[in-house]
Amino acid sequence: MRGEGREVVRALVMDAICDDYENIDQTILHEVAIAGAKCGLTIERSEVVDTLAGLIADGLATAYHLSTKEPFATALPGMPPVNEIDEYTCFYLTKKGLELKLSDNARWPFDDDGNPIPEMVK
Repeated sequence: MRGEGREVVRALVMDAICDDYENIDQTILHEVAIAGAKCGLTIERSEVVDTLAGLIADGLATAYHLSTKEPFATALPGMPPVNEIDEYTCFYLTKKGLELKLSDNARWPFDDDGNPIPEMVK
């Protein structure tokens, strides 16, 4: 995927994890794939995983292990290995990530009516 597409995927992933702990397979991939399709992009799970790893490396997101017992959410050190990501592994924007998302819509691929902006993905 070219640079513009990667930035769109990054914006879509950030949007998917901005307001709650989200799992890759149950929520993030589904939401990102649907939004990406509206932009003419086919987004694979590996791209979502790579994007999450980049967000974590940049201090914009954190991986968590969720549990039904206290502590309910335990931050993980960095991006977990792909083979260890399960239904209890979730991701959430950090304060820095949320501030960036709210302040920078330069890569958001939709207009105010939810229609794709053609020049966003070339």
